[in-house]
Amino acid sequence: MTQKRSAGLLLFRTAAGPAGSPDGGIEVLLGHMGGPFWEHKDDGSWAIPKGEYEEDEAPIDAARREFTEEIGLPPPEGPYLPLGELRIPGGKLVTIWAVRADLDPALMVPGTFTMEWPPHSGRTQEFPELDRVAWFAPAVAETKLIPSQIPFLQRLLGLP
Repeated sequence: MTQKRSAGLLLFRTAAGPAGSPDGGIEVLLGHMGGPFWEHKDDGSWAIPKGEYEEDEAPIDAARREFTEEIGLPPPEGPYLPLGELRIPGGKLVTIWAVRADLDPALMVPGTFTMEWPPHSGRTQEFPELDRVAWFAPAVAETKLIPSQIPFLQRLLGLP
């Protein structure tokens, strides 16, 4: 069995607030996970736009491709700042890069997935991979992110 891998991009921008704030005066772009399981959840249900890739694809190429698939917009140009890898619960290896960019959440055109819904109904429905994106200050982002991705936010804040 091959190792499941996922790669993504964590966009950040200068916040409108005071530049001397402890978080460096930045905001990060997160996506709220789509589908019926996440529909009525908020805290702990946002994620860094990312997705799976095969061994023959370079992780940075996968991160850029997945950004387009999930957000529906071209990925921003670099430089890409490596935030490293983490093995998340379930065993998947996740690799994330940070990139300074601005993006209007209203321009998002989400990719979709299909699943049987309601369960055991025999009916399949289509749902957005991410149903919305938004900018958050790091302190708020830490409450919104799924717990396994919080270390990437902390690594971004630790960059020089």
